[in-house]
Amino acid sequence: MSTIEKIKEDVLIEELTGVNNEIVLYNDDVNTFDHVIETLIRVCNHSSEQAEQCAILVHYKGKCTVKTGPFDELKPQCTQLLQAGLSAEII
Repeated sequence: MSTIEKIKEDVLIEELTGVNNEIVLYNDDVNTFDHVIETLIRVCNHSSEQAEQCAILVHYKGKCTVKTGPFDELKPQCTQLLQAGLSAEII
């Protein structure tokens, strides 16, 4: 096996074993589309299109992953979503 192949293999294994969590946003009957979209833009740094797509998915599918990353980075964002009245959790 060449050195280049070995390095690529090591990177792929590292990516697969990396611990990434997700913030999952859940549907509710309280918040408006505009509130959800504005909150995702502010808290998760979504583009307006991305936030709108997430809001639509949450509405029709019941939930949507809105952010992935290390737990320590997601915790404050999830807290802000909850403080804004949205239903979310880190999984």
